[in-house]
Amino acid sequence: MKKKDFEFILQEGEGFKIEFKKLFDKSLAKELAAFANAEGGRIFLGINDNSKVEGVKITNKLKSQIQDMARNCDPGFNVSFDLIDIDSKNVLIIKVPEGEDKPYQCSSGFYLRQGPNSQKLRRDEIIEFSIGEGKIRFDSQINNKCDFEKDFDENKLKSYLGLSNIDKKSLSLSDTLINLSCAEKKKSSVLFNNAGVLFFSKKPNKFFLSSKVVCVNYQTNEKVKILDRKIFDEGIISNIEKAVNYVKKHIDTEFIIKKLNRKEIPQYPEEAVREAIVNAIMHRDYFDVSEDVLIEIFRNKLVISNPGGLVKGMKVEEFGKKSRTRNSLLANLLLRTEYVEKLGTGVNRIKRAMKKAKLPEPVFEFDFSFRVTLYDQK
Repeated sequence: MKKKDFEFILQEGEGFKIEFKKLFDKSLAKELAAFANAEGGRIFLGINDNSKVEGVKITNKLKSQIQDMARNCDPGFNVSFDLIDIDSKNVLIIKVPEGEDKPYQCSSGFYLRQGPNSQKLRRDEIIEFSIGEGKIRFDSQINNKCDFEKDFDENKLKSYLGLSNIDKKSLSLSDTLINLSCAEKKKSSVLFNNAGVLFFSKKPNKFFLSSKVVCVNYQTNEKVKILDRKIFDEGIISNIEKAVNYVKKHIDTEFIIKKLNRKEIPQYPEEAVREAIVNAIMHRDYFDVSEDVLIEIFRNKLVISNPGGLVKGMKVEEFGKKSRTRNSLLANLLLRTEYVEKLGTGVNRIKRAMKKAKLPEPVFEFDFSFRVTLYDQK
């Protein structure tokens, strides 16, 4: 590190990615874990809390102790070192990378860098953090509230198998569900996971607040006068079918008659509508109960939104080029049907369908929610 860079850091003081520490002790472990759980950072060993350089004796043993401390976290990770000599006082710079396998725990618990401090996480915060990092997936969690004998809808399974062209042959219903990764057996009981409940239970809304799709038709391009509103909450497949049909019913259709033939041109191409709806249902954050999958039909635009922005690990510049799945089991189940041709192609299929229909390019927005807006030519 150059001296001028070091002097700038001293002036700035501790922050989200900078920590000053006077001496090596066991409390260093929490700083290592906190940085690994956040975006990484640097720990300057040999500087006190007043940003005064006191120096530290740098030895191979010291470096080895620090490296062992990082590797003894759960899971372990590696750190690297740099050093700088300021007026014959050595400062050891410990460079902690952002972890690739969060969350990380040291011997005293889970810590996360928040501003200039490393905060210990409480139980609920650890769970929330793990969900945010994709370590706890909604669709694969066993649902102990769902009673297979009472809540399973055999007709939904038969319908799904028909859509997927799957012949269950001589398999029992429970074995079929297990092979679809929707359930598991514990002793003599069959237990649905959340994916199984969403697809094959009689009433998914009995178990989730996040299972419904809300469709609204407005008179103009403003959210002022509602002409019609419907809520669909009968399972993944039914929700997709009814939502697509709702849009088809409420958007405009142009009729072109040439001789004896009549051609119907919908306001928005059905392929784009279907892809947007499937993506919203498949990729929504089902842990988030503050919003619903929402389909809004305005006079000259169609907006489809779902809770949950870009999937963790997906960079903005990768959007439309790479695919990451928030709900792997839901995606795999849909992939077997006619609703999903290939995972990761939905965005480009929407774009192509709109371009083929000579309509404006769709607008994709993502923050805490994900939205796609389709515009007509008017």
